[in-house]
Amino acid sequence: MSEVQYNPQQLEADIQKTWDENQTFVVTEDESKEKYYCLSMFPYPSGKLHMGHVRNYTIGDVISRFQRLQGKNVLQPMGWDAFGLPAENAAMQHDVAPAKWTYENIDYMREQLKSLGLGYDWTREVATCHPEYYRWEQWLFTKLMEKGLVYRKLSVVNWDPVDMTVLANEQVIDGKGWRSGAPVERKEIAQWFLRITDYAEELLEGLDKLDGWPEQVKTMQKNWIGKSTGLQISFPIEGQDGNLDVYTTRPDTLMGVTYLAVAADHPLSQKAAVNNEPLERFIEECSHVSTAEADMETMEKKGVDTGIRVAHPITGEIVPVWAANFVLMGYGTGAVMSVPAHDQRDYEFAKAYDLPIKAVIAPSADEMADVSEAAFTEKGILVNSGQFDGLKSKQALHEMAKVLGEKNLGEKQTNYRLRDWGISRQRYWGCPIPVIYCPACGALPVPEEQLPVKLPEDVVPDGSGSPLAKMDSFKNCECPQCGGRAKRETDTFDTFFESSWYHARYTSKDNSEAMLDERADYWAPVDQYIGGIEHAILHLLYARFFHKLMRDQGLVKSDEPFKNLLTQGMVLLDGTKMSKSKGNTVDPQGLIEKFGADTVRLFIMFAAPPEQSLEWSDKGVEGAYRFLNRVWRQVHSHLETGLVTSANSSEGLSKEAKAIRLKLHETLQKVTDDMGRRQTFNTAIAACMELMNELSKFDEESAEARGVMQEALEILVLMLSPMTPHMAQSLWESLGKTGLVVDATWPTVDESALVKSEIELMVQVNGKLRGKIEVAVDASKEVVLAAAKANEAVLKFIDGKELVKEIVVPGRLVNLVVKG
Repeated sequence: MSEVQYNPQQLEADIQKTWDENQTFVVTEDESKEKYYCLSMFPYPSGKLHMGHVRNYTIGDVISRFQRLQGKNVLQPMGWDAFGLPAENAAMQHDVAPAKWTYENIDYMREQLKSLGLGYDWTREVATCHPEYYRWEQWLFTKLMEKGLVYRKLSVVNWDPVDMTVLANEQVIDGKGWRSGAPVERKEIAQWFLRITDYAEELLEGLDKLDGWPEQVKTMQKNWIGKSTGLQISFPIEGQDGNLDVYTTRPDTLMGVTYLAVAADHPLSQKAAVNNEPLERFIEECSHVSTAEADMETMEKKGVDTGIRVAHPITGEIVPVWAANFVLMGYGTGAVMSVPAHDQRDYEFAKAYDLPIKAVIAPSADEMADVSEAAFTEKGILVNSGQFDGLKSKQALHEMAKVLGEKNLGEKQTNYRLRDWGISRQRYWGCPIPVIYCPACGALPVPEEQLPVKLPEDVVPDGSGSPLAKMDSFKNCECPQCGGRAKRETDTFDTFFESSWYHARYTSKDNSEAMLDERADYWAPVDQYIGGIEHAILHLLYARFFHKLMRDQGLVKSDEPFKNLLTQGMVLLDGTKMSKSKGNTVDPQGLIEKFGADTVRLFIMFAAPPEQSLEWSDKGVEGAYRFLNRVWRQVHSHLETGLVTSANSSEGLSKEAKAIRLKLHETLQKVTDDMGRRQTFNTAIAACMELMNELSKFDEESAEARGVMQEALEILVLMLSPMTPHMAQSLWESLGKTGLVVDATWPTVDESALVKSEIELMVQVNGKLRGKIEVAVDASKEVVLAAAKANEAVLKFIDGKELVKEIVVPGRLVNLVVKG
C-alpha cells in the first residue's frame, strides 16, 4: 500500500520540523533528575561534513538519546572551533575575509548536522570567533596575568622571512616554509606563555582518577608530561667562573662521559663563536634547521668543537664541549652530558668526530658490554667507574647524588618533559591577546571594561605577516595606567586556547556578565566526551589544565573536565583513511538524500565498535536500508488488522508465543547492557536484527499472538530509536503511542519471561552428537532419559545394542554409552 511505503526523505524532514517546533532538545537545569552531559569534540567549519564527523556525532547522539530514555536530563550541545590558519589560507585563495568564509561554512554545516537528525540544543551554540565567546578567555588571561601564571619571554621559533610569520614545526618542510618555499630561520622573538608546568604533578596524578578514560590515552599523556627523577650535575668550566649544568636520568653512566654537547644558540656557543669562523657558520646553519622532534631524531648529527673545556665533577678529567645540532636550548638546560658507549645518538656523533667511547655499564658482573658496533643502552652493573664499580644502575642515583652533593656539584631533581604552553601566534585570524605595551608602564592587561578586544573582521590577509601588525587603528591605543600613547599586542592566541574551555561555556552561553555561572557546576564534569585519538595529548591535556585554572579562579568546583572518554576509530575506504587529499571521500549528504539519515546512522553504528576503525562499504549501507524497510513492513503488516493491546505476561501463552517473548526480553537485556555499560552499539544492532528474524517467522493469527507481536514491535522500535530516531518516531505513532519517542521510557526486562519452561538438551551416543530433545526445565532424570531413548534420531544408534551407561548432565546433555 502506498500509504505505508518507507519514504525516509519526507518522513525525516517532517520529524525534524516537529523537533524544531517543540524545541525537543532544548534543556534546562533540573535538580530532580540525574544530569547527563554528552559532548562530541566540535568541528572546524571547513565547509562540508565528512564521514569522520558523521561517525563522531552519531555516536554522541546515540548515547544522548539512550541516556534520555533512561530518564536523565541530557545536555548535548554543538559549536564551532572557528579560528585558525586554514581560514586565512582559504581566504587568500578565494580573496575573501576569513570571517565571511567561516560564517558561511558554519551556516552550511549547521544544516548538514540537522539533516542527520542530531539532537543538539542549538540555543547553546558557540563559535570561538564570536567576540561574546572570546571576551571571556581574554578576561581569564588578564586574571592569570595578575596571578603570575602568564609570562613573556624570548623564545626560538621557526621564522618564514618571506611570509614574515612564525611557522609550526609541521609547516617546515625540508628546512623551508610550506607556503613560501623560503629557507626558514630560527629566530628569537618575544612570546607569551602559560605556566602549565606549575600544574604538571596534578595533571599527572589526576590521570589515575580517570577510570573512564582509555589506558592508551592516559599513557600518552603520562609520557608527554614525562616525569623523571635524575641528577642535576655541574661541570666546572675551565678558565672561567661558573659551571655548565646538565640534567640526566642516567647518572649511572656519569663516569663514561667523554664530551658535553650544547645547543648552537647556547650562551657558551654564542660566546665561543667570536673569532671562531667554523663555529659561527655552524650556528648560522642551525638557525635554518627544523626543531621538530621527529626531524631531530632522523637528521644527520653535526657539531663543532667550541674550544671550551669543563672538568668532570668527580674525576676532574678535562672534557671538551661541542655545539651540536641535536641539542635544543628550549629543553632542559640546553646542554647534555654525552656518554657514547650508552646512548646511540651520542655514539653516532662520537663516531663521526672520532671522540672517545668508554663503556661503564656491563650487562652483568661476568660480561662486558660490546660497543664496537652500537651503544649498549640497557641498565646493568657499573664498571670502569672507580669507587662506584659493582653498583647496580638503580643504586647509582643515590650514591652519585651523595658524592656530588658533598662537592656542591650535583643534587637529585625531579623534572618534567612538559614545557610551558606557548600561546602566541603571529597570525591574524585568532583571538587578540589582551595586552597593552606602554613605554613608561610596561606590559599591562587590558582593563575588564575594555574587553573584548575585538578582532577586525573585514580584513583579507595577503600572507605577508599578520595584518594586525600593520593596522594603526588596531595597534595604537592609550595606556590604561598613565594615559600615555601605547601599543596593543598584535599576536593572537593559539587556537587550543579556545578549544580548551568550550565545554564549560556551553553551560552558561547566555550569560553576558560572567564567563561561567552556577549552571557550570550542575553540568560539569562532562559525563561522556567523544573524539579522535589524534587529540589525546594536546587538546585533552590543555583542556584539563584550563579546567583547573577555571577551578582555581572559582569558576567551577570539579577538578577534571571529562569523566568518560570515548576515542572513535577512523573511517577507512579500501583500508585507507578517507581524506580530500587522497580523493577517497564519500559525501554524507548524497547518501542522506538517497537512503535517508537513519540508514547512514544505522550503518555507521553497525559497521564496527566505536573505538575501532570502520571500513566503508556501499553494500553495508544498502544492507542497513533493507533492514529498515523490513522493520517498516513488519510493523505495517501487523497493523493491517488493527491495533491491539501489548502483551505484558507469558502466562497462558502458547509455546511459540512464549518463545518470542523469551527472545524479546533476552534481546532487551542484551541491548540495554550493550548500549549502556559496554557501549558496543554494533552488537546491540545485531541483536535487534536477530530478533527481527524471529518476528518475521512468527505466526500472529491468534489474539494472544498479536498482543505478543505488538509488545515486540513497540520494544524493537524503542531499542532502535537512538540509532534511527526518525523512523522510530513514525512507527511509534503508528503503533498507537502518543508523544515523542525520545521522551518515552526505556522498556523494562520482564524477568518472568526469561524463565524457560522447556530446555533443549544435546543427546550423544558414545560421545557423538546424535540428536536433540526438548524437556521441561524441572524434568526428572528418568523423564530426560526416556525422552532421549525415544528420539528417532537417537534410536537407530542404540536399538538392539547393550546400554552400559547413562549419563545426564543437567541443563546440557545426555550421553548414552552402548556396546556393539
